[in-house]
Amino acid sequence: MELGSIRDAFDRVTKKQKLCSSKTQEVIDQVGQEIEQALAKLQAVHDPSSIHDLKSILTELNGKLKEVGPLNQLEGSQKELNVGLSKYVKSLEKFFNPDISKAYRNVDFDTQTINQIIACHFYRQGLFDLGDCFMNEAKAPEVSLKSPFIEMYQILEAMRSRNLEPAIKWAATHRDHIVQNGSILELKLHRLQFVEILQNGSRGDALNYARTHLSPFACVHLAEIQKLMACLLWAGRLNSSPYAEFLSPTHWEKLAEELTQQFCSLLGQSYESPLAVVIEAGVQGLPTLLKLANVMAAKKQEWLAMKQLPVPLDLGRDFQFHSIFVCPVSRDQGSEENPPMLMPCGHVLCKLSIVKLSKSSTRTFKCPYCPLDATVAQCRQLYF
Repeated sequence: MELGSIRDAFDRVTKKQKLCSSKTQEVIDQVGQEIEQALAKLQAVHDPSSIHDLKSILTELNGKLKEVGPLNQLEGSQKELNVGLSKYVKSLEKFFNPDISKAYRNVDFDTQTINQIIACHFYRQGLFDLGDCFMNEAKAPEVSLKSPFIEMYQILEAMRSRNLEPAIKWAATHRDHIVQNGSILELKLHRLQFVEILQNGSRGDALNYARTHLSPFACVHLAEIQKLMACLLWAGRLNSSPYAEFLSPTHWEKLAEELTQQFCSLLGQSYESPLAVVIEAGVQGLPTLLKLANVMAAKKQEWLAMKQLPVPLDLGRDFQFHSIFVCPVSRDQGSEENPPMLMPCGHVLCKLSIVKLSKSSTRTFKCPYCPLDATVAQCRQLYF
């Protein structure tokens, strides 16, 4: 069953659910209307001690509710919805194989290293209590990255409170590393602080701040400084000036993200959690691995013992962290033993493919993609 069939089944169930909900609301409105009418009649009775009048009104209400028959009206639509849900669940179970153990490959991992990775994931998410609890239960030593991430979240928390001093201090302390990464984080922080002072303080305070903290950047970022100086003319009404974009909340969000990136870079860590990346990649590749496992099982072959997957596993550009080469002839991925080789015509094949095509180190062979001839000696190894 294709994914389109699952989508169609979902749409059918959704339609039945909407019809059932609409019918239920209609019945509720009918019952509510009858009850309101009965209450109005009860309140209009002149002699509350007249039991006969009260009983007759309630008897009349009971009869009308029976005529409405709320349970009978809802039974049919609810039954159709239940049948649709039951069929949809069966379709999901048939399409999605819940037994993911078929894609599992037994690898001996260092338990302590795995625990460190999991705890580090919690710490970099700011879940310090959860990380400590996990490490205590795992009886593992403290993660060395805990303290730096605590400092990072203290800075981010201060930024959320519109306090930029901790961030500015950190950026100044690690200025060389930040500049080496090609970032102007420190200037952006000072710019944001300047705008805050100008918006909430006075023109004089903002000018003094600019002279102290922005002037060192003027030689390289003169155009940016000039814009900030023009903002002085709009003190107190910057939101109606040509420079109103400086007040956008997105500046705070982007700066927090950039500071996190630079902080992780200083620690030698990636911006994204390695554990989260691995899990996301595994989820995306799982359908292909399960299908491969079923195909190999049908052929009575064991894919877990293979050093390389026999099928491509395309996870998208977000998961490409380094350059790779796959030989267009053999479909083998380039390696140290089988590196990519550039032929005189400009096409690239793996070394083993070239050796097989030539059948000899001195014999010429024809490129499989163009009519030009080449020899093994004419091919040059490529380095990625």
